[in-house]
Amino acid sequence: MDMTEKKFGVAIDNQIEDAVNFLCEIIKFPSTRGKEGAVNKFIYKKMESLCDKAELIQIPETFSSHPNYSWQLDGLSYTDTQNVRLKFSPDVSTGKSLIINAHSDVVPPSKNQIDAFNPKIENGKIFGRGACDDKGQIAAIYLALRCLNELKLKPSSKISIDIVIEEENGGNGTLFAVQNQIKADAAIVLEPSEFKILSSVRGAVWFEVKCIGKPTHSGSQEPGISAIKMAVQAMNILEEYHDELLRKSRGSNKLFDGFENPMPITFGMLNAGDWPATVPATASVKGIFGFLPNVSILEVQNGMRDALKKHGDDWLRNNCELVFEMLNNEGNQIPENHPLVESLKKAESNAGITPVVSAMTAACDAWQYVHRLNVPTVVVGAGSLSHAHSNIEQIEIVDIRKMAKALLYFIDDWCGLASL
Repeated sequence: MDMTEKKFGVAIDNQIEDAVNFLCEIIKFPSTRGKEGAVNKFIYKKMESLCDKAELIQIPETFSSHPNYSWQLDGLSYTDTQNVRLKFSPDVSTGKSLIINAHSDVVPPSKNQIDAFNPKIENGKIFGRGACDDKGQIAAIYLALRCLNELKLKPSSKISIDIVIEEENGGNGTLFAVQNQIKADAAIVLEPSEFKILSSVRGAVWFEVKCIGKPTHSGSQEPGISAIKMAVQAMNILEEYHDELLRKSRGSNKLFDGFENPMPITFGMLNAGDWPATVPATASVKGIFGFLPNVSILEVQNGMRDALKKHGDDWLRNNCELVFEMLNNEGNQIPENHPLVESLKKAESNAGITPVVSAMTAACDAWQYVHRLNVPTVVVGAGSLSHAHSNIEQIEIVDIRKMAKALLYFIDDWCGLASL
């Protein structure tokens, strides 16, 4: 047996119980938007002794005025809200530098998800909100750091680990993190990917179409104009534009070509009317429009506006507003044979994982490191996206072990490891 494998394997066996307990503890924190402060303080206290320097970085109240801030929310306060940053800073770096990102916020419990914040362990799986998205990834980081501590090893180059808030509503925590983050040779954003190395990530814009109709009584002989029908017309137009953009984007990145619809458009909310017997005066449709990295947020937003103007009837063109006040994520990509990808493939193989390079058909914070810091970035993680946000959210304990081991091998290869 390879000595490195033996060392990592023994250390993980010794520390896995503590990592499972850690994950169960952080699942107990209902860290939905605005409530991440307590869990991040807990994470900070558990990890501060496992790195060279740990920081709780306060989010200022004024941050909501940032031009790229996502999703204004009345009454939201950052008085007790922080990101966590863990640092390794050797006096002399002999390897390549690295950023690791994971988020501590979670979405609210799903319908029929009982005791979402009361973790359960059954058949080697941990159940609870955040189990895979994304607290299980934080547990893998914790396990890897505990192993390094036990083995008295330290990275040979700079590593910065960001545990951030508000990924789920558009990435405000990472937006704040990159403002005071130095450039690195690579970044890894941990999200449930079934260990797939996602070198390409689609973008997304969350939109709202606000339609105004002409209300009348249901028995009136004066014709009304239904805002609901206007909303349906708008949805059909946007769906046609989506299909056209998908056709034009085919072939721009072969990793996406294997998916039937790698950039879905979803109409998630429709609010309209105030009485069954009244032609509705207003209607609002909210949804998300996915797109591939060959186009930008601005191009997509302009394309959606142009489609409504070009294909809408006279009333719709003059009585609807399209706004983008929530999540707006660019897509990002690096070559399949990029050194970061190759190093991760090697690390996963050493950890007993068959490496697969693919594309992410959801959006996440990875683009912020690519577009704002010009840092090559991939997404990878334990657990399945199919379980995230569901009423059976879960992660297998064995997958936490594998992810932690892959991180150890990757850090060894990319950054180097030295004895304390």
